[in-house]
Amino acid sequence: MYDSSMRILVTGGAGFIGSHLCEKLVQEGHSVTALDDLSTGRISNIENLNEPAFKLVIGSILDKDLLANLIHEADYVFHLAAAVGVFNIVNNPLDSLLINIRGTENVLKAASLEKIPVFIASSSEVYGKNVSDALKENDDRIIGSPVTLRWSYSEAKAIDESLAFAYFVEKGLETRIVRFFNTVGPRQLGAYGMVVPRFVKSAINNEPLTIYGNGNQTRCFAHVYDVIEAINAIAFAENTIGKVINIGNNFEISINDLAQKIITETNSSSDIEYVEYEIAYGNGFEDMERRVPNIDLIHELVGWKPSRNLSRIISDIAVEMKKSF
Repeated sequence: MYDSSMRILVTGGAGFIGSHLCEKLVQEGHSVTALDDLSTGRISNIENLNEPAFKLVIGSILDKDLLANLIHEADYVFHLAAAVGVFNIVNNPLDSLLINIRGTENVLKAASLEKIPVFIASSSEVYGKNVSDALKENDDRIIGSPVTLRWSYSEAKAIDESLAFAYFVEKGLETRIVRFFNTVGPRQLGAYGMVVPRFVKSAINNEPLTIYGNGNQTRCFAHVYDVIEAINAIAFAENTIGKVINIGNNFEISINDLAQKIITETNSSSDIEYVEYEIAYGNGFEDMERRVPNIDLIHELVGWKPSRNLSRIISDIAVEMKKSF
């Protein structure tokens, strides 16, 4: 069904996950165009892709004409562009909602007119405050009040999924939806609230690691290299069409233990400091006590399991960061 060499559009292609995906696709012989407004993406992420098979277009998914032209020239679309990061969402809720909802609507509409398959990047945020032992794709969403803007990203991603599934059901558009659970690794910035690169940077500099809340909340972290392999397997499989699929690592660790592990593995002399959520994010902020993915479905469909552990994640991030020192 899929050619060995395709014309592929990656929205958000200069971002953390997007840039790694572009590299993978080019390596596999595809011609790749990345669309990015560089709001959170960076030119440095794709500077090693200076070759005929890759092109960067600086622009927005809110530009319907530009998007339509790029999709017209594509055989497949990976839609990764989004407003990301807790700090970014809390501080810029309106822009985030418009980009995440209207942008996805623009992508789906243009792709539907051209009958081009679309891969939609969603998030574990859609589960909200559901703290089940292992979140399955069909588990209920539990979220707070719509006027608690911390949940606006969850709302937007849920609408994205509903739009994509509606296009699949009503228009016959070939869609695939994945929910990322804390993807981490080289090129990720801590500036938008991503905890692992933020901790690693502080540890390398022997500065205090700041934990928001009491640190007992637990998370699972997947290496971006594992995630790219999962994306690639899902995107070109027949049995994944029209499905929602978790991508993540199901090894659970508390933020307290994460901070201590990073200090130990980077041989840091850093201390740990605690800051209340209200001070970090403002009044009314809510967090999840735990978030653990069930990854049975992805293994059943494409045979994927994560292979890189947390120590490898910490090491790879540290090596990358030290290059800029």
